[in-house]
Amino acid sequence: MPEFAHYPSLKGKRVLVTGGASGIGALMVEAFAEQGAQVAFLDRDAEASAAVSKATGAAHALCDLRDVPATQAAIETLAEDAGAFEVLVNNAARDDRHNWQDVTPEYWDERMATNLRHMFFAIQAVAPGMIAAGAGSIINMGSNSWMETGGGFPAYTTAKAAVHGLTRTMARDLGDHRIRVNAVVPGWIMTERQKTLWATPDSLESHRQRQCLPDLIDPVYVARMVLFLASDDAAMCTAQNFLVDAGSV
Repeated sequence: MPEFAHYPSLKGKRVLVTGGASGIGALMVEAFAEQGAQVAFLDRDAEASAAVSKATGAAHALCDLRDVPATQAAIETLAEDAGAFEVLVNNAARDDRHNWQDVTPEYWDERMATNLRHMFFAIQAVAPGMIAAGAGSIINMGSNSWMETGGGFPAYTTAKAAVHGLTRTMARDLGDHRIRVNAVVPGWIMTERQKTLWATPDSLESHRQRQCLPDLIDPVYVARMVLFLASDDAAMCTAQNFLVDAGSV
């Protein structure tokens, strides 16, 4: 088993994770809780959210992140209880496959709302508290799928490519307040969703050959990169993309 770092600066840190009830998001919530952070999360899955809260002690609020007013209201409510957030992890997304020929304007807009739009409006909601505190860390979850010219989900890859533009421009806009904005860029991470839906023996072997490292990527390594960027150890890191992809790009 690997031995992971402990970050004293994360103890007591007020952290918000979007999409924290399952997959990589749930691992992030668990990892922050283990560091002694005061972590909360947003998700729309009531049953899974309750399970994560019970296991970690994390507070949560139920909301559909596609609903911007509801999302910002949920963030405000959580902040009233815990205090202004010092770390925001914009994690929530869905990489549903779709044929480019079948995409309608309505589906396109829904994919942008699911995978991109809520990130900006979550930043908008937490940034005033970070500005008042004179510091903060915002971590947006990207994807290397568009870097690999991955096909089969053009609305998703477009949204994820845009995450990098959002990250860099917000790093500039918020940097004077010592608020850092970075992107974590996963490769093909072996979550239960991926293994259930798309990880066939042939696809796994093909992807393994693309990577520099021979091992498939456990979700825990994405969570560990997020912890680093949230911590004071990363105080001079901003406007950057941190790939966790075993060298597939």
